Amino acid sequence: MQETATTKLETIMGADGLSRLQAATVMVLGCGGVGSNCIEALARGAIGRIVIVDKDVVAPSNINRQAIAFTSTVGRRKVDVMAAMIADINPSCEVVARDAFVLPDNLEALMRDCLDACGGRIDCIVDAIDTVSTKLALAELAPALGIPLISSMGAANKLHPECLRIADIHDTVRDPLARIVRKECRRRGIRHLRVLYSCEEPARTPGRDPESGRERTELGTASFMPPIMGQMIAGEVIRRLSGVGCEEVRPDGTVVR
Repeated sequence: MQETATTKLETIMGADGLSRLQAATVMVLGCGGVGSNCIEALARGAIGRIVIVDKDVVAPSNINRQAIAFTSTVGRRKVDVMAAMIADINPSCEVVARDAFVLPDNLEALMRDCLDACGGRIDCIVDAIDTVSTKLALAELAPALGIPLISSMGAANKLHPECLRIADIHDTVRDPLARIVRKECRRRGIRHLRVLYSCEEPARTPGRDPESGRERTELGTASFMPPIMGQMIAGEVIRRLSGVGCEEVRPDGTVVR
């Protein structure tokens, strides 16, 4: 039997699971550290259609963590580099790209536009954006549209990937971004939001402007944290969409079916 790009995936997912992935549409908002690595894994995971949204261009500081960031891509639009990478990995994957800011004010119109481009169906949304106000707006809109959502919390000043967890926002601990989102979710009456977060205490870093007397620290990002986060989110999405591997796994490694 001749190997194909999906041979190993079909071995673990089965023919039916693979077919479900190939028929699925996933939307990823943000092509940064988490988003670009998530998209790469989704493309390698045989997702049939991927919607990508980002207004930024590749910058030199992106090279330490973003799947699309190389010296050769600096200055290019992220969605263009991302779309080319998807095509090189999975030529059969349809790409819907939007070079656009994702803001509370344009979110609903953007979602409607992307839904129209996808024949009215998006199976899952990945929030890999940085802006709290947009995260919250998306947490309100996605349930209203009936689309499952998973949201990434912060990778800044984190060094231990073993502390990463997928949980409801209301069960998160020791994650500064999750703390803000959790508080606002309570205030807005958002009862559920599935997130990836880190329970690690953020590393202490020097202040941004020591002479100002302010205690706000500089935010740094390890090369390995955003890629691992993106891969973990992609794994969650692929398991859910394929229907394979959705069982609960306890800390001791036992599986609860």
